[in-house]
Amino acid sequence: VQLQASGGGLVQAGGSLRLSCVASGRVFGNYVIGWFRQAPGSEREFVAAMFWSGGTTLHADSVKGRFTISRDNAKNTVYLQMNSLKPEDTAIYYCAESFVFTTNYNQYNYWGQGTQVTVSS
Repeated sequence: VQLQASGGGLVQAGGSLRLSCVASGRVFGNYVIGWFRQAPGSEREFVAAMFWSGGTTLHADSVKGRFTISRDNAKNTVYLQMNSLKPEDTAIYYCAESFVFTTNYNQYNYWGQGTQVTVSS
């Protein structure tokens, strides 16, 4: 599978962005798509995850209530709706696929190229 992330940009604090992750190739419903982010000088951080087939979702405490992961199976696309953005959300955002439902980025096998999100204060 190949993953293509897009939708990043520059936004003021309090604003919103929607990231998209499009998968090409085979997609299996029991696989997991996760969103991670990495700020300069920081480790890659889990943001949210869900099964391609839908159902269970998980959001990091730092984004709970502000970010929402969702998917459109017809488009092989997973979204990350980001509202009430804060400067500390500034990072490169990546989507990735795993065979297991996990927050551990080491267990994700396929990665998109990343999209930059910058939140100004």
